[in-house]
Amino acid sequence: MLTRLVHLLPPRVRVFLRRIPLLVWLYRWARRGHVTRDRNTLVGLIILTAVLAISAPASQTWFSPSAVVLTVLAGGLMLRVRSLGILLCVVAAALTYDAVSLGFRKVGLGVIATIAVTAILAIVLARSRQQIGVTGLRGEQMLLELRDRLRRHGAMPALPKGWDGKIVLLQAGGSSFGGDFVVSHSDGKTLEVALVDVSGKGVDAGTRALMLSGAFGGLLGSVEPDRFLPACNDYLHRQRWDEGFVTAVHLVIDLTTGEYIVESAGHPPAVQFDAGSGTWQVSSAKGIVLGVVPQMSTEPERGTLRRGDALMLYTDGLVEAPGRDLDAGIDRLVGEAERLIPNGFSEGAEELVAEMAASRDDDCALVLIWRK
Repeated sequence: MLTRLVHLLPPRVRVFLRRIPLLVWLYRWARRGHVTRDRNTLVGLIILTAVLAISAPASQTWFSPSAVVLTVLAGGLMLRVRSLGILLCVVAAALTYDAVSLGFRKVGLGVIATIAVTAILAIVLARSRQQIGVTGLRGEQMLLELRDRLRRHGAMPALPKGWDGKIVLLQAGGSSFGGDFVVSHSDGKTLEVALVDVSGKGVDAGTRALMLSGAFGGLLGSVEPDRFLPACNDYLHRQRWDEGFVTAVHLVIDLTTGEYIVESAGHPPAVQFDAGSGTWQVSSAKGIVLGVVPQMSTEPERGTLRRGDALMLYTDGLVEAPGRDLDAGIDRLVGEAERLIPNGFSEGAEELVAEMAASRDDDCALVLIWRK
């Protein structure tokens, strides 16, 4: 690219540029490829820095000595640490040139301090991006793509007529990533849903959640329903993680008959709404937290969803609070859920999560499935 640009210049300009030793050295260095991926960007920023420095004595209104801070910021976003170091040396030379040309009063300590702080931030940015092998804003784009994949992975699949569902995820601190995630699968006859809670909150738990969502999503629908939680437990044991734990609740519904099986691995109990009696019933399904013991066993609960019935899965972020019993949190959740019945479950699921999570700083998730 650099060679093409040089050949586009008129011959007289090329002859003139060859008489400048610094530009000749930069051209030869760039072609040798000491910094393969970002050498052209580095050369462009060096040229921009030189233009700003040379133009500052002519017009301080349009070209202030502090303008080189823009090249430092651009270098932090687009260059590697080694290349950024070269750029910072050029910036220091440019400031020295402006100080000599304009006088040291024009290039004061404030300008130098601002550029120095910006340079430190740029080095931190460049180092973090170099560790993951990306430049520019590609790292953030990768995280956004992972987040979108996670959301698509946990979206409620299309359900047959007479069924509906709602998934609401609310991460701590407004983050796009958290420790709560949902994986689901449906073949039109059977619906499988797993709600998983990775210990921790926000971005700290988000990295493990991203990894587990892919693994658990691959297991869901690929193994027999009664083997799903044991398979997840085996997978966690192979990871040999020292930090945290994982809880999960697994639901299998026959979309023809409405019969369901719910299994829990250390997760808060599911809650069923019985339209006939107008009451909520807490599930008795029990199990051990995933990844604790090599061979796990669960005590599943079976039931049937009839017309008007609903089943609610949730994470502890909705019901747990310091100094409050878990049963009290579940009672409050059920009480708030009563308001959903007159207007339909789909209308107020998000308000229910927002109301329950208003006084908490934890990841929250809710899965509602009902039969019309």
